[in-house]
Amino acid sequence: MASSSNTVKIQEVFLVTPSSDSTSEFSLPLTLYDTFWFNFPPVERLYFYQITDLTPHFFNSVILPKLKHTLSLTLLHYLPLSGNLIWPPDAPKPYIYYSPNDGVAVTVAESTADFNSLSGNGVHEVVELHPLIPQLLTSDDKAAMIAIQITLFPSQGFSIGITTHHAIFDGKSSTTFIKSWAYLCKRGKDQEENPSLLPELIPSFDRTVIKDPTGIDMEYVNNWLAYINTRSLKVLPNIAPNTDWVRATFELTREDITKIRNQVLFILNKDNEKEEDKTAKQLHLSTFLLTLAYVFVCMVKSRRGEDNRSVIFAFTADYRTRLDPPVPLNYVGNCVMPHLCTATARDLTEENGVAFVAEKLSHVVKALERGELEGRKDTLSRMLIALKSMSEGVQTLSVAGSTQFDVYGSDFGWGGPKKVEIVSIDRSGAIALAKSRDRSGGVEIGVALKKQEMEVFSALFVVGLKDNI
Repeated sequence: MASSSNTVKIQEVFLVTPSSDSTSEFSLPLTLYDTFWFNFPPVERLYFYQITDLTPHFFNSVILPKLKHTLSLTLLHYLPLSGNLIWPPDAPKPYIYYSPNDGVAVTVAESTADFNSLSGNGVHEVVELHPLIPQLLTSDDKAAMIAIQITLFPSQGFSIGITTHHAIFDGKSSTTFIKSWAYLCKRGKDQEENPSLLPELIPSFDRTVIKDPTGIDMEYVNNWLAYINTRSLKVLPNIAPNTDWVRATFELTREDITKIRNQVLFILNKDNEKEEDKTAKQLHLSTFLLTLAYVFVCMVKSRRGEDNRSVIFAFTADYRTRLDPPVPLNYVGNCVMPHLCTATARDLTEENGVAFVAEKLSHVVKALERGELEGRKDTLSRMLIALKSMSEGVQTLSVAGSTQFDVYGSDFGWGGPKKVEIVSIDRSGAIALAKSRDRSGGVEIGVALKKQEMEVFSALFVVGLKDNI
């Protein structure tokens, strides 16, 4: 296991405000999807940019000023992110409030760690990445939307860590924000006179596109109040006990995905060959779903334990194109919901485990496409029960990120990222997914597990692709 001594020294902390003083205060309501997530742990993403022979002088005189200036320009387009989530005593639910001089806290630091070790795929302790991630300031009645940390690795490169409050961001929104910042930064002098974004990067904060005629938002607020037993905007502590965990990155190529798909179809069709074409058409076997099925099975096998123990596996679905009318793709906010399946460990560890998971997830996706799962008031209460069950030994498998997010397209002008990590998976127990950095149709999978489980998982992941799945 790779180890990297990561001594991080904070150089400065400052507030970046939008590059304008013409905007007055305003507020923005939370939708039902925002209230669903508002006490959930923040999402922490880390972008590593490799620059050989990077000197502190070049970092401080060129890179850092450019990042600060273009962040200010970006916040003009993403103004609500400069504000705070607040919950006054007379308000039934929290809302976003912006006032002049609000801004985003940015921490600048320097690390003595081995950049290549931290940005590699090999196994290393989860705590090694934590000093590169900024803390999100939260209290009972006020919470920051985002926090950013820029860390220099002398002679190696730099990293950008961003922590986002789940009440304002889902994965697509967060990715779009970073890509917008990178776009303006890379344009260089061109953006000075015309700091405009590409059409697909221009955000929409129009909350009227999310309909909630039955008041599901307050149902979710009450669910959270009952769960944490207090009225507070403080986020949940670690869902998963990660003190002795390690993390690593694995990859599935396009050929691996094809092999998994073919094997799943073979297993599901072998009992009724005449129905083969019909079964294939009824199943939703996307790269995303097949990746989850394969990785979830490896994770359950690596945990071992009793065959009859309970397992919950879930994925988060983007509702933007599934609502009627559809929500704009550039909508910034939460427009995602989790969907859970229950099983026993035996269901996943038997010979046809991957096919079992793929079929169950496929049925959920098909139900989503038919609109059968929209507007359910019990979704949050079911998720909170699942979170509580984790402390009681139930293995809960979930996902952060997506194979649809081009996180490796965030080039600030010094090349695309060498590595992108979702650091917070070691707090939630989820796996992290991203489109392969070489854009070859493969998938990058971040996993955080106990040390012994990671050893078993690594072996299972490799062997399973060589043998019959």
